[in-house]
Amino acid sequence: MLNRRALLGSALAVPAALAAPRAARAATELRFIPQSDLATLDPIWTTADVTRNHAFMVFDQLYGLDDKLMPQPQMVEGHGVSQDGKQWDLTLRPGLRFHDGEPVLARDAVASIRRWGARDGFGRDLMAATEELSAPSDRLIRFKLKKPFPLLPMALATPNSMCCIMPERLIARDDGKPVTEMVGSGPFRFLKDEQVAGSRVAYAKFAGYVPRPEGAISSTAGPKQVHYDRVVWTVVPDAATASSAMAQGQFDWWEKPTIDLVPLLRRNRQMAVEVKDQMGSIGCLRFNHLHPPFDNPAIRRIVVSAVNQQDCMAAYAGAEPSLIKTGIGLFAPASPYANDAGLAALGAKKDAGSLAAELKAAGYDGTPIVFLAAQDQANIAPVALVAGDMLKRIGFNVDYQSLDWGTVVQRRASKSPPAQGGWNVFFTYLGSLSNVLPAANIALGVGPSSWPGWWTSTRRDGLMQRWFDAPDLATGQAVCRELQAMFFEDPSYAPLGMYEQPTCWNRRITGIPEGNPVFWGVRPA
Repeated sequence: MLNRRALLGSALAVPAALAAPRAARAATELRFIPQSDLATLDPIWTTADVTRNHAFMVFDQLYGLDDKLMPQPQMVEGHGVSQDGKQWDLTLRPGLRFHDGEPVLARDAVASIRRWGARDGFGRDLMAATEELSAPSDRLIRFKLKKPFPLLPMALATPNSMCCIMPERLIARDDGKPVTEMVGSGPFRFLKDEQVAGSRVAYAKFAGYVPRPEGAISSTAGPKQVHYDRVVWTVVPDAATASSAMAQGQFDWWEKPTIDLVPLLRRNRQMAVEVKDQMGSIGCLRFNHLHPPFDNPAIRRIVVSAVNQQDCMAAYAGAEPSLIKTGIGLFAPASPYANDAGLAALGAKKDAGSLAAELKAAGYDGTPIVFLAAQDQANIAPVALVAGDMLKRIGFNVDYQSLDWGTVVQRRASKSPPAQGGWNVFFTYLGSLSNVLPAANIALGVGPSSWPGWWTSTRRDGLMQRWFDAPDLATGQAVCRELQAMFFEDPSYAPLGMYEQPTCWNRRITGIPEGNPVFWGVRPA
């Protein structure tokens, strides 16, 4: 089945160090400006991209995704599959060790898979198909399946809510709280003593990391060769300050330069500016399905019918119109499953008065809706303002709460009623594999352990299973048309369009990867 899918052959907050135009630096230290502060460390607790990028450094995965989004063995030496496809034996590579010096054992992987599989949508699909998951020996992980699940490596490789391998001792008793002790087996160690909340995060090369002996670095797959002794993340909330610091050579790599500064950055011959993530960022106005009014699908449909994707994306990416994509449903245009089913619902009704009447008829009583918006995220704040204004124009009483991204991530996990510290809607982006495969879309997960919003759908599981069982790409594409049509009848979020995010680096470094930002393979030019 894998082969037939053919996926894709504020200045005040800036640290004082920035005031020095030629600050001293270690020759073996890579300096990076991340998209935001690292507020949450545990990648199972949140799907925030900044936490995912942190997790790639500290933890490793059983499988990685190459540049073509195909899964490749990473921590595993290889795997064997029974003739009936119902047993998978995964063998760990020898010599793998955690940062505390303890060996990585199969039981660590089993505990990690179970914890991940209870929360991630793709993981829940895999675990639902699993009869027994065990560790027959220190290096052997065994899946006994109820029925074949050819996408097992893809599920374990997904970067969205990644199945990172942690020591069993940290997660044996899953108390529903995030892990704070960062002990992984990845190529970098997290330097907790150097973390300054809201400002700085540091990592050191893990001398005990054993890269794969074969192949070439390809996104999160292949030998993870590290060429710097340290990587330091410095949070620079003000984009103009970040741009100036990059121009003065104080940093090596800026993850997400604001689109309005891209033309200026491109004129600087010392810097390269390119789109590395071809899957783009799809705007997501996420509904909380647990509480009124968005427990009502009719009210969610009214919101979708008011969306103007061009206006939303232009609020952030208007300086580079070529980066904007509209007519976006569940999938990025580059996905083989992109289709037009149900897209007529987007922006179908632009008259605010009629929409307000429909909203009242559907049962909305004027109760304030709590809208969480990250004001410190350059790509979120302007689009959230447009979306918030749209909700006001069509009749919602909007309690617009401008917060930092870390607070949004923490608060969105609350299931409390909005008036008691909860929320009704928040704005974010979906990216990476979420925009390619239906099972990897975190916003399509269902149930009490799914992504914040906690969508329920009586049809989702059946359609997803049909996709898993599809014998060929054409059949899978047909199922995805049905899935998208169903989604627009019972939307779990409102898609606000898509833009492609460039990244920027100083030409003194090379090896910037395709896809997500990772730090192996990056080296002095």
